[in-house]
Amino acid sequence: MIKQIELVLAPHQADDEKEIKTVASRSLKVAESRIVKVHILKRSIDARGKNVVFRAKADIYIDEPYVAEIFTKSYPPVHDKKRVIIIGAGPAGLFAALRCIELGMKPIILERGKEIRQRRRDLAAINKEGLVNPESNYCFGEGGAGTYSDGKLYTRSNKRGDVQYVLKTFVAHGATEDILVDARPHIGTNKLPQIITAMRESILNAGGEVIFDCKVQELLISGNVLQGVLSSNGDKIEADAAILATGHSARDVFYMLQRQGLSIEAKPFALGVRIEHPQQIIDQAQYHSADRGPYLPPSYYSLVEQVDNRGVFSFCMCPGGIIAPCSTDFNEIVVNGWSPSKRNNPFANSGTVVQIGLEDVADPANPLSLLNFQAAVEQRAYQAGGGQLVAPAQRMVDFVEGKLSVDLPENSYLPGTRSAELVEVLPSIVYERLRKALPAFGRKMKGYYTNEAILVGVESRTSSPVRVPRDKETLQHPDLKGLFPCGEGAGYAGGIVSAAIDGMNCAEAVKNMFL
Repeated sequence: MIKQIELVLAPHQADDEKEIKTVASRSLKVAESRIVKVHILKRSIDARGKNVVFRAKADIYIDEPYVAEIFTKSYPPVHDKKRVIIIGAGPAGLFAALRCIELGMKPIILERGKEIRQRRRDLAAINKEGLVNPESNYCFGEGGAGTYSDGKLYTRSNKRGDVQYVLKTFVAHGATEDILVDARPHIGTNKLPQIITAMRESILNAGGEVIFDCKVQELLISGNVLQGVLSSNGDKIEADAAILATGHSARDVFYMLQRQGLSIEAKPFALGVRIEHPQQIIDQAQYHSADRGPYLPPSYYSLVEQVDNRGVFSFCMCPGGIIAPCSTDFNEIVVNGWSPSKRNNPFANSGTVVQIGLEDVADPANPLSLLNFQAAVEQRAYQAGGGQLVAPAQRMVDFVEGKLSVDLPENSYLPGTRSAELVEVLPSIVYERLRKALPAFGRKMKGYYTNEAILVGVESRTSSPVRVPRDKETLQHPDLKGLFPCGEGAGYAGGIVSAAIDGMNCAEAVKNMFL
C-alpha cells in the first residue's frame, strides 16, 4: 500500500530518515516497522510562523517494496547520422545536443570560448587582475553563463516542457537527487563544472562533436536556405540545420544577423544594481533569528514593488553568495551573483532591477536600440569604477538620500569596489524608482533597508535586449530555413531550466524539418 501525505518537519528532522519515518508513522497511525520507505516528492521551507518548519509531500510505502529510480546517461550512437550545428555550449546548446542524439541526429557544438578547465584561468584573471578575455569569461565558454551563475533551477516553465526531465538529466550527470524535490532546487557553482563536463562526455561518447575556440563568423546561405557556417578561423562547417543558442551577451551574433539581412527585434530587458547584505540580516528577517543553526540553509527573499507604473523587483537572489564580474569586454562593468552548493559565504546578494522598454530609447525603430542603451550604461559604470573592473558602489541609505558614501562595507566583489554616486551611472528611469522602492522593501522585510547593504553597479544582463524571431510552429527564423533561434540569447528563455527546455524543443523542431 502507498499513501501520499504532507509531513511537517522540524529543521533537525528534515534530513534524518529515521526521524521522518517516525513523523510519518505518527501521522498515519501505522507501526513504524510497517513503513518500508518514505519517498519525498516535494520539500519546501515554511517560515511564516514563529517556528520555521519544512513541509514535504511524500509517498509512504507501507508493507510495500520500494524500487529506487535509476538515473542513466546512456545515449544511442549517432556517428553517421544527420548533422545539426549547435552554436553555443550553454544550457540550451547542451540540452539541444543531448536531445538531438536521442532523436537520432549528430550534434556538432561550436563554442567560441574554452572548455571548463582552461576557462578557469581566464576567470582567475578577471577576479584577481581585472583582465577580461572577450572570448572566455563568465558568459562565454563551456556551459555558458549557466556554469557560473549559481545553478539555480527554480523555474515557472512547466508549460514549455518537461522540467523533471531536465532535472533528471542533471542528476544522471552528477547532480544530487535533492534537486528533484526541493521547491527551489540549486546545484551550486562549485559543482556545475563537473556536471557540464559529464554532459560533454555523453555527447562525445555518442558520436557528437564539441569544438571549442570556434566562433561563428558568418552563416552560409543559398537563397533563403541555410547551408552551414563559417568560423572565425576560416573553417566551413556544412549542415542543413543550425540551432542558434549563443546566450544573451553575444552581441556580435546580433550584428552578424543584421549584416546578413536577417530580421532581429529590440526586446525589453531589466536593468539595475546588485544589492548585497550580510547574510545574518536576511536570516533575521526571514527566520526571526540571525542564528539559523545547523539545520536551516541561508534564507532567501523575493521582493517586488510597483513604482510609477513600473515593477522594481529582486532577481537571481543568491543566499550565501558572491557578486561576480560578468563583463565580456574591456570597457564595461557587468555584475551578477552566484552561490556555492553549501551557500556558506557570509553575504547574500540579489539583482534589483527595473524594466526597460522601447519607450526609453530615442530610436525605437532600431532593433539594436536597447542593446546600445544597455552598453552605454555598462560603459558609464566602467568609467565610474576607474578601470580594472573595479565596480562603482554606494551604501543603500546613502544612495536613497543622495549622499556619496564616505566608505564602503566589506563585500564579496573580488575586483574591488569604489565609492561613487550611482545616479551618474544609472538612467533616471532606474535610479528614481530604486530610490522609492528600497525603503518600501524595508517596510516589507525588516532590516532590509540599511546602510550595511551595498549597491554594486550594474546588473544589466538580466535577459537579452534583442529577440531573434522564429515561426511559432516550425521554430525556424522566418527569413532563413534551417536556422532555429534558441534560448536566452534569442529571447525565448530566462534561466538554466527554461533554456534547456527550449534547446530540446528546437532539437525536436529540427527533427520535424528532416522528416
